[in-house]
Amino acid sequence: MVNEKAVLDALRGVVDPDAKKDVVTLGLVQDLVVHESHVSFTLAFTGQSPAAKVALHAGASRVVGQIPGVAKVNVKMGASAQASRPAPAAPAARPPDLIPEVRHTIAVSSGKGGVGKSTVAVNLAVALRGTGAAVGIIDADVYGPDIPLMLGTRGRPGMFENRIIPVEAHGLKMMSIGLLVNEREALVWRGPMIHSFIQQMLKDVMWGALDYLVFDMPPGTGDAQLSLSQVIPLGGVVMVTTPQDVALLDVRKAIGMFQKLNVPVLGIVENMSYFVCPHCNERTHIFGDTGGQRISLEYGVPLLGQIPLDPETRIGGDEGTPITLRRPDSAQAGAFRDLARAVAKRLDEVGGPGPLPTLG
Repeated sequence: MVNEKAVLDALRGVVDPDAKKDVVTLGLVQDLVVHESHVSFTLAFTGQSPAAKVALHAGASRVVGQIPGVAKVNVKMGASAQASRPAPAAPAARPPDLIPEVRHTIAVSSGKGGVGKSTVAVNLAVALRGTGAAVGIIDADVYGPDIPLMLGTRGRPGMFENRIIPVEAHGLKMMSIGLLVNEREALVWRGPMIHSFIQQMLKDVMWGALDYLVFDMPPGTGDAQLSLSQVIPLGGVVMVTTPQDVALLDVRKAIGMFQKLNVPVLGIVENMSYFVCPHCNERTHIFGDTGGQRISLEYGVPLLGQIPLDPETRIGGDEGTPITLRRPDSAQAGAFRDLARAVAKRLDEVGGPGPLPTLG
């Protein structure tokens, strides 16, 4: 039968890569509960780096799951009382020097999954880089981090003076939780841990001087969007949709959320807008038409671009060479370059980010 001693003995094999001590010795294991074959506990972090937190969470889940008789493991992430004690008055005001060398911050978001948001984020970043700008991209989708695959990056980021050195790919600086965990590892994170991750991807990463920092957001209206808008004043959000009504229904909710969070809506991108037959050149609107235009008119924001549907875009994402680089003369690459110009223009028009939201 599983007992607390067996769990703690297993956890002594999980060593903090920075402190060089195991999680039990460091006092990180709290609220340990063993109920028959189910084990739950909290890793109460103090000052660990993002990479260390992810490694410790994955290692603790793995070693406890390997104990004979354990059927289910629930490892929560939290902060120790000592680490969190100084925090009461601070949440509303973000430090002014969190990312002092970044000129523009752009969130790429969608109301629902499956609309090609990450493809748009990656190719937008690449197209902005093609203008000669210095560009970074943060994969903020902790539940489905696809950016490393789409940019063809492997391996873990480096560290210097206890800060993370972002990985470089195709001239972009990039960070993703996907670089820190096994690709088969599922992250079971609640709001506070997502908030902590978003903060650390800014303050603990050596971004340096950037003209644009692009955030690939998870779909929907959840913790990541809320956390990011509370940590930094975003320059604006690009909303991605496909033309059909079911996508428009969800993108309206997402736009409403960003408006409440004082984030300027830069405009709408209609992805998978149409398909051009390679044999007869006939244009077919597979997912319907005018959807992006309707949302644009409804909210009084520009339709920034209509991206055609093409197998080469999917192949480029799967192989780690975005279509903007894979086939720079294609209609898709041209559409993404037009999008980059439109986004840059809109950032100048909106005149900078709004104030941080005040949420009850």
